Amino acid sequence: MHDKRVALVTGANKGIGLQIAKDLAAHGFTVLVGSRKFEHGEAAAKTVAADARAIQLDVTNQSSVAAAAERIRTEFGRLDVLVNNAGISHTGKPGRPLAEIVKAGRPSVASIVEARAIFETNVFGVVAVTQAMLPLLREAPAARIVNISSSTGSLALDSDPKNPRRAMFGAYSWSKTALNAVTVAFAAELESAGIKVNAACPGFTATDLNNFEGTRTVQQGAREAVRLALLDVDGPTGTYSDDNGVVPW
Repeated sequence: MHDKRVALVTGANKGIGLQIAKDLAAHGFTVLVGSRKFEHGEAAAKTVAADARAIQLDVTNQSSVAAAAERIRTEFGRLDVLVNNAGISHTGKPGRPLAEIVKAGRPSVASIVEARAIFETNVFGVVAVTQAMLPLLREAPAARIVNISSSTGSLALDSDPKNPRRAMFGAYSWSKTALNAVTVAFAAELESAGIKVNAACPGFTATDLNNFEGTRTVQQGAREAVRLALLDVDGPTGTYSDDNGVVPW
């Protein structure tokens, strides 16, 4: 049995995921850097820690997910932390301006094909990876699951006419609302097993999801996810928060 705690971060070859991987490594974890392209994960892992390892993981490909779980079982025997970070905001070319993404995501004009692709990664991908990793998480003494959500998926905030960002409630945001529901469902089911499941909002962080138009650094964006990954036995489960506290559902 591997003596260090083991964490898997999906979509960890760049952005917030890469920073979460670095932060968890700094807390003593052996970090598995999940990436759709293995070579990208391999390059990223070298910047994380000496014992960080790249793992090929396309959350929309069931064979890839299954192979990743099998590799973790063979090499480590368990998984202590799963951070479901992989996500997309659109299916267009990189460099798409945020205003264009928001405009195209409005419910009156949103592409059904694009919306389905967003849900495939941001919602069904999370379910698929969590299901595959659950037997490994059950082998850990105090497993934690962190789902990277967004306050743009908050129905309470998006129902408030005073919220200036409610205009951003498009396909990406719908997927985060659904992810919140998935978080609550897993938290309820796994509570008796001692596995805590929480949703973290990184805030408006500059990443390729928003064409780097965000106002927060990846270091700031990673902070809440790392806190939730490190929760002790008295920590909460089934919550939705950012580094300012509770985010309303």
